Amino acid sequence: GHALNNTLQDILIRWHKMRGFATLWAPGTDHGGIATQNVVERLLKKEGKTRQDLGRKKFLERMWEWRQQSGDTILHQLRKLGCACDWTRTRFTMDEASSRAVTTAFVKLYQKDLIYRGYRLVNWCVRCGTSLSDIEVEHEETGGKLWHIRYPFKDDPSQGIVVATTRPETMLGDTAVAVNPEDARYASLVGKRLLLPLRRPEDSNVEIPLIADAAVDPSFGTGAVKVTPSHDAADFEIAQRHDLPHLMVIGYEGRMTEKAGPAYAGQTVKDCRHNVLTDLTSGGFLVKEEDYKLSAATCYRCGSVIEPLESSQWFLKTQDMAERAARATEEDRVQIFPESWEKPYLNWLHNNRDWCLSRQIWWGHQLPVWYCLGCGRFDHEQRNVLAVDPYFKSESTKLLLRERGEPIVQENAPNACPRCGSHNLMRDPDVLDTWFSSGLWPLTTLGWPEKTPDLDYFYPTSTLVTGHEILYLWVARMVMMGLEFQGNVPYRHVFIHGIVRDKQGRKMSKSLNNVIDPLDIMKKYGTDALRFALTASAVPGRDMQLADDSFVGARNFANKIWNASRFALMNLEGFRPAEAPLADRDLADRWIRRRLAETVREAGEHIRRYDMAQAARALYAFFWGDFCDWYIELSKIRLMKSEGDLPADFEHKRTQARQTLMEVLDGALRALHPIMPFITEHLWQSLCETTGRKPAPSLMAAPGESLPDEPTAADEDMRAMALLMETVTALRTVRSEMNVPPGKKIAVNAHLGSSSTFTKKLLTSYAPYVKHLAKVSELHLLEKKEKPPQSAAAVAGDFEMFVPLEGLIDFGKEKLRLQKEIDLLDTDLKRLDSRLGNPDFLNRAPKEEVEKARARHAEVLSKRKRLEDHIAALSN
Repeated sequence: GHALNNTLQDILIRWHKMRGFATLWAPGTDHGGIATQNVVERLLKKEGKTRQDLGRKKFLERMWEWRQQSGDTILHQLRKLGCACDWTRTRFTMDEASSRAVTTAFVKLYQKDLIYRGYRLVNWCVRCGTSLSDIEVEHEETGGKLWHIRYPFKDDPSQGIVVATTRPETMLGDTAVAVNPEDARYASLVGKRLLLPLRRPEDSNVEIPLIADAAVDPSFGTGAVKVTPSHDAADFEIAQRHDLPHLMVIGYEGRMTEKAGPAYAGQTVKDCRHNVLTDLTSGGFLVKEEDYKLSAATCYRCGSVIEPLESSQWFLKTQDMAERAARATEEDRVQIFPESWEKPYLNWLHNNRDWCLSRQIWWGHQLPVWYCLGCGRFDHEQRNVLAVDPYFKSESTKLLLRERGEPIVQENAPNACPRCGSHNLMRDPDVLDTWFSSGLWPLTTLGWPEKTPDLDYFYPTSTLVTGHEILYLWVARMVMMGLEFQGNVPYRHVFIHGIVRDKQGRKMSKSLNNVIDPLDIMKKYGTDALRFALTASAVPGRDMQLADDSFVGARNFANKIWNASRFALMNLEGFRPAEAPLADRDLADRWIRRRLAETVREAGEHIRRYDMAQAARALYAFFWGDFCDWYIELSKIRLMKSEGDLPADFEHKRTQARQTLMEVLDGALRALHPIMPFITEHLWQSLCETTGRKPAPSLMAAPGESLPDEPTAADEDMRAMALLMETVTALRTVRSEMNVPPGKKIAVNAHLGSSSTFTKKLLTSYAPYVKHLAKVSELHLLEKKEKPPQSAAAVAGDFEMFVPLEGLIDFGKEKLRLQKEIDLLDTDLKRLDSRLGNPDFLNRAPKEEVEKARARHAEVLSKRKRLEDHIAALSN
């Protein structure tokens, strides 16, 4: 994924540099708060230690040591990949300049009352020990159960309300049962008191009300739902509307709290669920259970199940910021490519919720928040609690600090409390979400919060290239931050590429052991092959499936470029470019120059639309097809000295061919350079040296005059070459299908009696093209149609050709071979007829499959007809 993303960025940078744009690509890395801390904590675990054993200061020293050892790995990979970054501007989200920008942004937002403390329900990862924002939570569909539980009426315990739940253990924290106010089944029961099935009469909160709330879906389960405000986001909002109490029965370590009752306190969630179900069954309260598909919320970093828990956190009000970001896209100030991603992007912005900024880890930007312990708000016992838990292992300690302490928010650590003058200050232990600093990246890399020349010149930037999985985590937040702090969007275009997957369509991950290491591919196939394979597969808006063999074709293409270029360099040895008007050159010269111009223009248009895959394919088709298969082969007629007397104009024609060969190779290498920089740089420098031109320091910095901007060949030239190519292809097909040995030349009778003047003139003038490319010994241009015995027929344009086969092949053996092929095709036809005659297949199979079968059927019929014609030709 990193290799794909950075290859696409590098293509844009190199392509624009070669066209004279002032470009800037500043490389950098982020600190990856949770993920990076997890790595180091695992290393500590092998030593039998925890971060609390080391203390915050020592632990952060270990973090920085690890960062020094491996933090620049990705930058090393980018260098190996050939990325044209400005390495003097390398940045890190926790370097001094970035840290200052982050602190400044936090303070400014706090002063505008956009950042606030709140005790709210958050997404809590028990494994990572921290809160997560909504978009850091992934949802996986999984098989589960739906349990139906009877809640007895207080005034008639033999009767009750049946609720359906996927999490029976949270019923210990229920403070109500809710139904929809429009649900006629429960209209007369709203307001009644219910008993929690698993609480004894002496327990508190044993009675809960039956309430009505419009948020309840009457079609789910029984239409009645349990309300657990401390452990469900929807229930939290219902509780706010109905002023219900909150009972937190699951703790931050993933175990049941004392409020769950003595029978369950201390148990894991999994064990508690088992015991609750056992107790419900024995008490006669479990009505039934059924299979149910549910969406499990998991941590995007470790995959652990997320627990919705109430916690004291810092939040950023984002509604206004998000609406401004949405307007920027709706007004086309930020355009998304492909457009299919615009709608989900806008939906997320329009339905934005406050962003939980604080994380309960140590690796990151610590909040610029301090609390005074000497203002009289903390008594002696509370200060002792804070003193014995300096690393806030208990979330209750931090809650105490935030509830009792009045925050001091400023960029630099205060020397004393501005209110009472006390020096007894304690800093808030949490750090900021990694994406907060990443959201400032376009600003901080250009010098913000200072007003720098770079910020003035390069902001807003042009293009962001990224994967869709961080569209909300990063893309939207950069737009929000840019508009907030600079009054302008951070970039004009957002190019969203797909995700790299394996052959089975699975996302690559170490746990699945299906990761393809780009460095391994570079060693095995070459960096240019890696880059080309990734680019050609990067169809906008679609994920790609890659395996090791995906790079074989790209390596073969690199070999083709190398071999074709070495052929050209060999024939350009000692050649010096000269004025050679294109109109005076050979047809093939004029044709290939126009094809180059068309291809360069086509590839450029694809790149402008961020369709690098189509650009790569267009360049591939031109170089391998037009240039290698056709032009280079045709140029050999003029480049190679044949035996015998040379024609008087041989040197002139050879000079024309060499001039064209140099121009087209130069242009092709330039066009391919953004995608395949290493091989094209080396070959282009060699081309300059061979032809006596002074090369530029790099191909990116070379003047671009050798790239033809407009086609220079006439349409008639293109028509002529198309007919010649069709003629050669038809004769090659005859050779292949009739199994003519490659080394044997064929004779051809071309019947031109009813052909146009254009065709007759063309074949007369360019018979050497046909003879050379199709290995023809004699090309007879005849007015009268004469079909030699035992000859194969071929059609091109408006004329027919016959190839006498006597002496070329063994007719008996060839008839048997052709009949075997027909028999195989008949078997294929029988199978296809059966499928296409089956109503079930036609009605139930995907439309694409049916069309594919019909196309194959037509293709087999066509081939069978050709083979029958060949057998008939051999018999006459």
